[in-house]
Amino acid sequence: MFRKDIVLRFSATAFALCAFSAHAAPLQATQYADFDRYVLALSWQTGFCQSMHDRDRNEPDECRLQKESPNKTDFLTVHGLWPSLPKSIASRGVDDRRWMRFGCATRPVPNMPEARASRKCAAAETGLSFEAAAKLNGVMPGAGGGSCLERYEYAKHGVCFGFDPDAYFGTMVRMNQEVKSSALGKFLADNYGKTVSRRDFDDAVAKSWGKDSVKAVKLTCNNNPAYLTEMQISLNAAKINAPLTAASFAPQPHPGNCGKQFVIDKVGY
Repeated sequence: MFRKDIVLRFSATAFALCAFSAHAAPLQATQYADFDRYVLALSWQTGFCQSMHDRDRNEPDECRLQKESPNKTDFLTVHGLWPSLPKSIASRGVDDRRWMRFGCATRPVPNMPEARASRKCAAAETGLSFEAAAKLNGVMPGAGGGSCLERYEYAKHGVCFGFDPDAYFGTMVRMNQEVKSSALGKFLADNYGKTVSRRDFDDAVAKSWGKDSVKAVKLTCNNNPAYLTEMQISLNAAKINAPLTAASFAPQPHPGNCGKQFVIDKVGY
């Protein structure tokens, strides 16, 4: 009876999550909507945790308690989704560097309360529904708990656009899964714990969405020998609600600092 009850509750939860995904509203800015791209930031979680350890920073619970997973793409996690500088804000003398530093707290507009990385839980609650929060918690290890990454991300990059929080975070969840299911996701899983070349990584990106998509991907590595910590993918704002295709990607000027070879880090120090 106990096992049957667990199965029934699990099935009900899974059904609710699928229903949420199927009926999620499209992501749409209701103000400052005159921007042309987003950056989807995905962490390689084991590398992120290794970087926290290497820099002698206080490791968050999601790193301290991290365990192996049979599905290695589980370690490709959501960091955030960042709109580029809107034209209406740039016209007030704001440049890209200032915008990326302050986001919704940028002055003279939007001039909202500043979200500080050192005090993420001081940011306001996002208003996420239970169903959306459950989906997000599965792919954003720093959400909720004592880390509050989702509060920080929404306060800095989402609230001033009037984004519906379920649509905002639901879009991240969807795209994270699309990347995991792509040839790039398979490449990451197949090379878990191994040293790879940037050329082979780029080939996996090209196999997934075409050769021009390679220019949209910026990689961040840490230490020497280098290991992957994050990828930032530049996306056309007009395509944000469609499945990822070659038309989704927008080139960005810098490929990142990962160099010719880097490690797809594994759990543990």
